[in-house]
Amino acid sequence: MANKRDYYEVLGLQKGASEDDIKQAYRKAALKWHPDRWVNGTDAEKKTAEENFKEASEAYSVLSDKDKRARYDQFGFAGVDGGAGADWSQGFGSLNDLLNNIFGGGMGGFSFSDFFGGGGGFSGQSRQSRTVRGRDIRTRVSLTLQEVASGCTKEVSLERNRPCPHCNGKGASNSSDIKTCPTCNGSGQVQHVTNTFMGRSIQYSVCPQCQGEGRVVSNPCRYCSGSGLVRVRENVRVNIPAGVESGMQLTIRGEGHSAPRGGINGDLFVVIEQIEDSHIKREGNNLFYTKVISIDDAILGCDVTIPCLDGPYRLKIAPGTQSGYVEKLRGKGLPSVNSYAKGDFYVKILVWIPRKLSRGAKSMVENLKATGETVPELSREDRALFEKESKYF
Repeated sequence: MANKRDYYEVLGLQKGASEDDIKQAYRKAALKWHPDRWVNGTDAEKKTAEENFKEASEAYSVLSDKDKRARYDQFGFAGVDGGAGADWSQGFGSLNDLLNNIFGGGMGGFSFSDFFGGGGGFSGQSRQSRTVRGRDIRTRVSLTLQEVASGCTKEVSLERNRPCPHCNGKGASNSSDIKTCPTCNGSGQVQHVTNTFMGRSIQYSVCPQCQGEGRVVSNPCRYCSGSGLVRVRENVRVNIPAGVESGMQLTIRGEGHSAPRGGINGDLFVVIEQIEDSHIKREGNNLFYTKVISIDDAILGCDVTIPCLDGPYRLKIAPGTQSGYVEKLRGKGLPSVNSYAKGDFYVKILVWIPRKLSRGAKSMVENLKATGETVPELSREDRALFEKESKYF
């Protein structure tokens, strides 16, 4: 999960993109990266195209589904089980069938020249000026097991770029000091024309003078040096759902660095770290706890208190309980992030054997031994009890 790209970034979209925007963005990605278009490419090119097509398809499968998109917007990859999980074992299907099934228009208005750069559709970026996006921020929060069980709100302190208050993020005190870039005439891109045996190819790259913004500042603000940004420390409140695990990443949209001169804010990624509990162990949504009782309580039976996460639980120990016995408390574990299901709480009973006995106590044990009632007769079920869940304790 750590290497996955944000789904909106994969399709070149903003968070508030419409359904049509999502479809069109995927259409462009499919036309560019579908393996049908790279059958004559090198092995490296085919592999890159396949990976990019899978990535775009996964992003589309989540963002085109209202429920999945809502969960993704709130919880990031944790809200959609880390991705769509498409099965590509039977191949990718034809490009034309894909476009017909999703968009109903096949190749539509795209001409032969579009595939080879003549129309600029696949050989570079759009002719429009580039929308600048702020950098993302990644931070970590540590949670106790109790906080994981109930969910909580954490406040994290961040240093991040924010619009300069002296120039209102413009980079210049006066609007007249902001000019259209003379190199790209405000488009943010420069054009490169190449003549090939198949015709003229047109490609675009980011303008080297304005870095894609389409504007240059002639008299920069002295407080931000023309960047329009200043570094500030701020606190952000993060709502953490119950049931998260170490390594999960929550996405907080728009809480990353601000972009220069009114661009799009980056995102804040919050990585979860659970503090290990000294008594209760975790495995997924299940919890494991060891309770030590005395030998007389094991023989006669007793009641013990178990520190479950939703409060103390009274557990009845039956007479003759063996050391190693495991009791399952159904539904007393941790909740699932993506459903209403809850794990279980396993309690392992260990019987404490005293190392030293008084003369009178020793005599009592010897008398008990003489009755023959303490001789172990282990059935198959008894042996299974001793081995059950032992790896977790």
